[in-house]
Order: sequence, then C-alpha cells, then structure tokens
Amino acid sequence: MKKKRRKKKKNHFLNILLTFWGVFGGVMILGILSFLLYQHLGKTETEEKEGTDTIEAVSGVVVQTIPEPEKIHEKPEQEPEEIQEEAPKGKYADILADLPYMKENNIYAKETAIENEVTIAFAGDILFDPSYSVMASLLQRTNGIYDSISADLLEEMNQADIMMVNNEFPYSSRGTPTEGKQFTFRARPESAAILEDMGVDIVSLANNHAYDFGEDAFVDTLDTLSAMGMPYVGAGRNLEEAVKPVYFIAGDIKIAIVSATQIERMDNPDTKGATETTPGVFRCLKPDKLLEVVEEAKQNSDFVIVYIHWGTENTAEPDWLQLDQAPKIADAGADLIIGDHSHCLQPIQYVNGVPVVYSLGNFWFNSKELDTCLVKAVIDENGLQSLQFVPALQKGCTTKMLHDGEKERVLNYMRSISPKVAIDEEGFISEK
Repeated sequence: MKKKRRKKKKNHFLNILLTFWGVFGGVMILGILSFLLYQHLGKTETEEKEGTDTIEAVSGVVVQTIPEPEKIHEKPEQEPEEIQEEAPKGKYADILADLPYMKENNIYAKETAIENEVTIAFAGDILFDPSYSVMASLLQRTNGIYDSISADLLEEMNQADIMMVNNEFPYSSRGTPTEGKQFTFRARPESAAILEDMGVDIVSLANNHAYDFGEDAFVDTLDTLSAMGMPYVGAGRNLEEAVKPVYFIAGDIKIAIVSATQIERMDNPDTKGATETTPGVFRCLKPDKLLEVVEEAKQNSDFVIVYIHWGTENTAEPDWLQLDQAPKIADAGADLIIGDHSHCLQPIQYVNGVPVVYSLGNFWFNSKELDTCLVKAVIDENGLQSLQFVPALQKGCTTKMLHDGEKERVLNYMRSISPKVAIDEEGFISEK
C-alpha cells in the first residue's frame, strides 16, 4: 500500500508541473503571436501622425481604425523627366519650329560643319539604269558605288552640307519607253538608295529623261523620292509643285534652289511639261515663269541658286539661248547659276556680277572618258564667299578626283575656255 501511495504522490506532482508549464507556455505562445500580429498590422505613433492606419488592442481584440479620407496624404506619382529639345535659334527660329509650315513650303533644315557657313556641292548627270554600262558595271562590283566613285571624291560629296546632282531618269518598274526616242532610261526604285551613299541631299528632275517611260513611271519617281525623304526640284504632279523651289535653312541662312529645263526645244516635247492639272517637269524655253519664280524666291530667301538644264549636247561653247537667258536669270535675283545637259564641260563666266557655270558635264553617266567636276560654293550671311572647281574624270564606268598633273591639265582647259575669270591652282574662281 505504501508503494501505491508514493506513486500517487509522484503523479500528483507531475500533474501540477505539467499544468504550470501548459499555462506558462500558452501565455508565451499567445504573447509571441500577439507581438507578431502587432508587427504585421500595427503602426508606430509617428506613422499615425502622418495619417496612416492605426492598430488598437481593445480587450484582447485587434481593432483597425481607418483615418478620415482628408487626412490621407498620398505621395504624388512622380512623372518621368521629359527630355527637353533645344528650341531653334536665330532669325529663322519661328519657321524651324513650325514643321507643318516647313513641309508645306518645301523647307528643309540642315546642320552645317562650320557655324554660319554653308558648303554646297554640285555635280552633273548620273544614271542608274541597269541596261546601260555604268550601272551594269556597278552591279558587278563588290562594293557598289564605293568601287565606282573614288573615295576622296565621295568624301568631298559627303562632307558638303548640301550636295546636288541631276537625276536624269525615272525610278519605276512601270511604263513603256517613249516611242521614237533614241535613248530612254529607267532605274529600279531600290536604286534610289545609292543617292544616300553618294551624300546627295537634293536632286533635279528638270531634264529631258525624267519622262522617258511615261506618266506612271514619272509619278513613281516622285513617290520613290518622297518616300525616302529626298528633296527634288524642277518637277511635280502639277505646275504648282513643279515650279516650287526647295529651301534649305542651314547655318541661319535660307537658301532657295530653283530648277528648270529648256530641253527639248520644241512645242510638243517628249518630256512633258507640268500643267495646272497634269504632272511633268518645269519647262523654261520661254523664261517668263522661271523669272517670276526666281524673283519670288529672292524675296523669301538670302541666297538663290538656279540649276538649269540647257545648252547643246557635246558642245563646249554656250549656245544663243544660254547666253540669252543667263543675264535675265541673274537680273531676276539669282546669286549663282549652275548648268547641265551638254554632257561636257562648258565655260565659267560672271554675268551681271553673278557667276554662271554653263555646264558641269557628265558626272557618273556612261563609259566614255570625259573630264568632269564638282563645283563647291561656300555661302555665309554676306553671300557667296568662294566658288571652287574640283577636277574629276569619268572613265570606264568610274569617276575619280584628279590630282597633280591631271588636275592641272583640267584646270588649264577651264582657264582656256573661261577667259573672263581667274582660276587658281586649287580651282578657286574669281572675276577678272
């Protein structure tokens, strides 16, 4: 019996111990859970002052007090920082800031390498028709135009602030060749990308081959050039567009470029002139409209360039119509007259104080060996600062810049046919 009694005492003591630990452990667990719940839901007194939710423990029950809406101060959402483009400056700032106006009026903005100074380079006829030797050769070369025009000449073209050529063909896969015409040209639309490789910034379409494959191909040409953002002048979907100058604002100087063609010199030419309702080129066999456009361009710009298709093919001497129109164009307001069409170089002359380069000749047009050139004009706020003849040679479907003896040979030739101007050893031109 004693053993039994001792056993009961042990069990009683164990029960007391287990009860104590159960109560104590439960309190501890409840405390830990309450602390964790408070950490999760509760807010500090500082946060309460800032208008956040508060947590109160009332009779062991957690109560959430929601502040009044007006006491909630949400942090405003920070908008991304906008990149501010520098506003246009200078006397043409208002025009440069009005993009719809610029588009409507054929105005283009150009950066210049030298502040307040513009270099414009001009070249003559180019041809991208794959049926003719010059383009057929390019398509067989590894590096395309880079194997067709010398690197130093391409560098001159790309470094000019504005580079202009005579685009003497349409871009299209449509149309039929003009019946009875000896030479008709047409290039693939994708070939227009070569212009960018050449550094070209504007093309003239005022020539006697732009309409070689009819109206459809002609309009395709306008669409192709427009789609790539290449300004063109001297042609359009109607007369209003065809006669409209292209303007460049560069170095805070506004330059107008007008282009027109006398060729072909007949009443019903193969190359259709634009009318009020039909597409075509800007014809100036009768110069009244051209003179009107030049006068208006002079009123709207600082410097006017007329790039004109005229003269007699393969003839170095200017013909009577060139000599007749040059002084009229100068008097109308042109500051520089650049000619093409003759497929050979023609003289340089000052007419009523205005320099006239009667013909640039072919530039990259066929396989014949012919002297050619770039002409570079530097313009500032005071007008024409320099005019330079850069000799080159077209040969074997390539065109390269000339140096040393060959350069001097061509300069001497230009001196011989241009007796009224001085041309120095670097090709800079001045009036005698």
